Amino acid sequence: MLKIENLRVNYGGIEAVKGISLEVTEKEIVTLIGANGAGKSTTLRTITGLVKSASGSIKFLDDELTGLSPDRIVAKGITLVPEGRRVFPDLTVLENLKVGAYLRKDNLQKDIDWVYELFPRLKERLWQAAGTLSGGEQQMLAVGRALMSRPKLIMMDEPSLGLAPTIVKNIFDIIKEINRQGVTILLVEQNANMALHTADTAYVLETGRLTMKGTGKELLKDEAVKKAYLG
Repeated sequence: MLKIENLRVNYGGIEAVKGISLEVTEKEIVTLIGANGAGKSTTLRTITGLVKSASGSIKFLDDELTGLSPDRIVAKGITLVPEGRRVFPDLTVLENLKVGAYLRKDNLQKDIDWVYELFPRLKERLWQAAGTLSGGEQQMLAVGRALMSRPKLIMMDEPSLGLAPTIVKNIFDIIKEINRQGVTILLVEQNANMALHTADTAYVLETGRLTMKGTGKELLKDEAVKKAYLG
């Protein structure tokens, strides 16, 4: 579904991504783990067109994405749940969801109902300003907003960041449920333990280079991964 070859990205005068190649197969959960500054978020932002690559190829369903604007990439079926949630604080829950569907011209109600099914708490806060929600609720809203464009691939950047352990478990249960319903997921996550337990395929990114690939289960058992990321 997504194929990245020899991707290089310069960010703030530094080569942040150094020739990485990776693949995401349809209906998989793929995770990218690594320390802060490894280039994980930069990789996601480059896929979405928010950051320009220096060289390399990013193909989605055999279409080249490099050089396309972010809105054209969303139209092809890719959405990003950004790090830090980035909900619109002064808009209501419902208005935030509708923003996620800005490229659509059809009836949104079926998808709004789907989001409320996944996140019943959002339905309870339908008319509440997003800025007044808890961190966990804002994360649910950010995921729900990304789903409103009916993506084929949803990318999530640190969805568990700053959340209580019980909320983290809830978010990962939802990630698995979204995947069960047919959406492919590319997950960047510092909680390596949760990410590897959830992922079908996992990559380790270190200072801009991919150093390891395997199934989630294989990397959970790997001694170097245990030492570096699992404590």
